Amino acid sequence: MISRIPLALLACGSFNPITNMHLRLFELARDYLHQTGRYQIIEGIISPVSDTYGKKGLASAKHRVAMAQLALETSDWIRVDPWESDQDGWTETVKVLRHHYEELLQSLQLKKESTRNNCSKEMVANGSLSPQHTVVPELKLLCGADVLETFRTPNLWKEEHIKEVVEKFGLVCISRVGHDPLQIIYESDLLNRYQHNIHLIREWIQNEKSSTHIRRALRRGQSVKYLVPDSVIHYIQQHNIYTEDSERNNEGDQLQPLKLQSTKLNALD
Repeated sequence: MISRIPLALLACGSFNPITNMHLRLFELARDYLHQTGRYQIIEGIISPVSDTYGKKGLASAKHRVAMAQLALETSDWIRVDPWESDQDGWTETVKVLRHHYEELLQSLQLKKESTRNNCSKEMVANGSLSPQHTVVPELKLLCGADVLETFRTPNLWKEEHIKEVVEKFGLVCISRVGHDPLQIIYESDLLNRYQHNIHLIREWIQNEKSSTHIRRALRRGQSVKYLVPDSVIHYIQQHNIYTEDSERNNEGDQLQPLKLQSTKLNALD
């Protein structure tokens, strides 16, 4: 029997605030990837972007990480990781993937060494441990189809970074209303070349309430119960996070990747 590939899923984004749909992406992806017979999901990682990203209405990373931690209290396999949000500046997604892949390799190496130390020499000698230790783990970027479409936004992604994401790591992409991932892949020579490493998953039970919709409802005093975990709703109310004033955060600013690209182009002129 061929061993399944240990696989971790990484979701990057604002999580402003985290919603039930963000959590559903992980469950959908795990079910699908397990059903392929190729993978064994070992963990899910939520990585909130840093405050320097420049997105309009972006709440403090301190609050976004705290809300994600509350939302994941009932999960036994998904965790929030503050590494990206703790960086001094905005970190490109491919660099976040590299960081977490190194962390994954180190973690599995420690587990491997611990298992070897706890097993008898006879078990090691007869090869009973070899299958699970010879399989190279993988890390894939988990996203909605709307993120796949951002690959077409000029200057938002570097082409070499898109190539590294889809070639070295791979994508797990969940369908969203109004986006056609197959068309996006078809119209991109790069994505088409690596489509074997892009897993498209159809969500049959649609919930299209985005964080933007959630913030709008909160500003208007409307209920977001059953769209956001109760613990997160309580935290938002306790800290008065989403208001008309907070929605003006970074108003008029460019997203950091666009700003950096614009600076580079001006320097060349």
